[in-house]
Amino acid sequence: MLVVAVAAAVALGLWRAWSDGRFRGTHEVRGASAHEGAPPGPSVNVLASTEYADALGERATLLQFSTAFCAPCRAARQTLAFVAERVPGVAHVEIDAEHHLELVRRLGVVRTPTTLVLDAHGRESTRATGAPRREQVLVALESVAGLG
Repeated sequence: MLVVAVAAAVALGLWRAWSDGRFRGTHEVRGASAHEGAPPGPSVNVLASTEYADALGERATLLQFSTAFCAPCRAARQTLAFVAERVPGVAHVEIDAEHHLELVRRLGVVRTPTTLVLDAHGRESTRATGAPRREQVLVALESVAGLG
């Protein structure tokens, strides 16, 4: 029985190491149809009607959801800020998930850190849970807005 538990723990650890920080897919925005008559889905500005609506980057935005005591959030913050400082037209916006629960629920954020890559219009293009590596962020930006 101990061998099974150890094998399961190792498998889970390997899966988490492989999947953390990988950008894949989007999430259907809850209540999206209520914003400007837009259809539900990733085609809506996810920051519309929030205090962050004017914080979009000219070409793309790295939207990070964090919590105060999240160690991977600090690593994600450093990586995303580094990329945003060096790639023209890209902004990094960090939101405290604990203080913005309505937005967290609407966007389907289930753990921190979660990073959403938004296009110039604030539409979600892809997302990652866990702390992404610099190379992963750059590849996600290339696919969104031809940035690199």
